[in-house]
Amino acid sequence: MTPTQSFRIASRLTLTTMLVMFGLIVIGSVVRTTGSGLACPDWPLCQGRLIPPLQFNVLVEWLHRLVALMVSVLLFATVAWIVARREVRARLGGVALLCVGLLVVQVVLGALTVWKLLDPSVVAAHLGVALLLFSTLIVLTVGARAEASPEPRPARSTWLLPSCALAAIGTFGQALLGATVSANHAGLACPDWPTCNGEWLPPLRGLVGLHMAHRYGAYALVPLVLWAATQGWSAPDLGVRRGTLLALTLTAVQVMIGIMNVLLGTPWWLSAAHLATATAILALLVTATCRSAMLPVSERMLAAAAP
Repeated sequence: MTPTQSFRIASRLTLTTMLVMFGLIVIGSVVRTTGSGLACPDWPLCQGRLIPPLQFNVLVEWLHRLVALMVSVLLFATVAWIVARREVRARLGGVALLCVGLLVVQVVLGALTVWKLLDPSVVAAHLGVALLLFSTLIVLTVGARAEASPEPRPARSTWLLPSCALAAIGTFGQALLGATVSANHAGLACPDWPTCNGEWLPPLRGLVGLHMAHRYGAYALVPLVLWAATQGWSAPDLGVRRGTLLALTLTAVQVMIGIMNVLLGTPWWLSAAHLATATAILALLVTATCRSAMLPVSERMLAAAAP
């Protein structure tokens, strides 16, 4: 088997694992918003059984655990493939081992979520590590695809990479802040929009402060994504152009979903759509960041930036 074929298979394995991980993150939101987190009060079994009783909340939590097991199996299969091939290991081995480390932390946090009776800090950390693992899988996928299909890499502008990276970091932080809001049941601390309990500038304390921090984070994130899309508009990489434009479009959709979440009382299905959209935006921006990092900086841009 040639190195190109090995990288191609690695890219397919990582992409499959990443997509299942996306599903796991969304199902985790359903677990949280339907109050199913303690439907299985023990771990790793569920109510002392391998296959639990056929009740809605129990099955939601059990499905979450089942998909988590699928992610683990897929990830270990992917890492085994990467490590077993010298050329692939040399290029992707470090990132693959980082994925394994994040998975171990994620499994421990999943158990602690149950053992600590849904402690808000543990729940938020659980999602945070899941998003980190998801993002690392994207890096692995983009890297494997780049090695499987080498392409000419035209020069990029100076600000393309920083704009995409900052937007991706901002999206991650906003998603983590949203998880903290949800875990602390602060989603309806401000049941109206654009005001909060009828106030334009409510006191930033308690659950209201936490809720408003998430709103202000969303307001700050929009110009970051707009900046990335503006820089991406003239990017030489078609994937970066399309990705940043789609991220901006989804950000506008995400703002509308966030408003509807408040006005409709945070129904579970809309909360799941909110996290799914946030995760999709993160995926697009992380991908754009990785692809931008592979492009050399224009000599003309470097000369212009020089003192």
